[in-house]
Amino acid sequence: MFVSLFCALRRVAGDVKKWRPAGADRGFTFLHYNLTIAYHRTNLLARYGSWSANSNGGKLEDLGYKEGYRVDVDIPEGTWEKAPGFHDILIFNTGHWWWAPSKFDPIKSPMLFFERGLPLIPPIPSDVGFDKQIRFVEKTMQPSAIKLFRTQSPRHFEGGDWDQGGSCQRLQPLSPKEVEELFSLTKNGTNVEARLVNLHLYKSLKGSNFHILDITRMSEFRADAHPSTTGGKKHHDCMHWCLPGITDTWNDLFVTHLNSLKIRN
Repeated sequence: MFVSLFCALRRVAGDVKKWRPAGADRGFTFLHYNLTIAYHRTNLLARYGSWSANSNGGKLEDLGYKEGYRVDVDIPEGTWEKAPGFHDILIFNTGHWWWAPSKFDPIKSPMLFFERGLPLIPPIPSDVGFDKQIRFVEKTMQPSAIKLFRTQSPRHFEGGDWDQGGSCQRLQPLSPKEVEELFSLTKNGTNVEARLVNLHLYKSLKGSNFHILDITRMSEFRADAHPSTTGGKKHHDCMHWCLPGITDTWNDLFVTHLNSLKIRN
């Protein structure tokens, strides 16, 4: 989405300078308009890192925990902690890592949540930790900032996951029936993650002052828009998107949303 936005702006503003705000992975300033856009990479929004049991014991050790990941729900990851003080418009996206057993195995490497430097006892599940993180993020924002939360980007693996021979070789968008076959929660297939995470996301954002940028449903139809094996990849890439493509439409939706807010205000 960031690359698509840059390309769109670059077409109408030639005087661009590479410049990254603190913590940003990449950024550009369009000098004529005094406009800076930046991409701040973060997995959980919260600061996190490996945790191991202390030989002197502790509350988590008393419960039998030996290792896992410490997640401080009231400390932002350094890559974006200064972003709210700089940007007037912020688009957040997280969720994929919060419910990813391959990254945070609930048995071998669970997420252990901390607040004010202390472990939350009894330990809380990921969805409660996610709620706490959303509430904290909301508190860090400037009142005048426009805050959007982008929903999950769907995957289109068929015949298995990315490491199980899954592929995406379609040349046409899916029909509504094919979309439900691929993403239905009742079938619990390879690609249900986006809808599952969105359920948590909508629940957590209820009552907040975030605006929701829903790109999931429209993107579910575009099984034909992934790189697949382009570029000589060893496995099919059915997660990222080709450019030009669907992410351009995401930005069209984003601009429309901004215009609607402007009219409303």
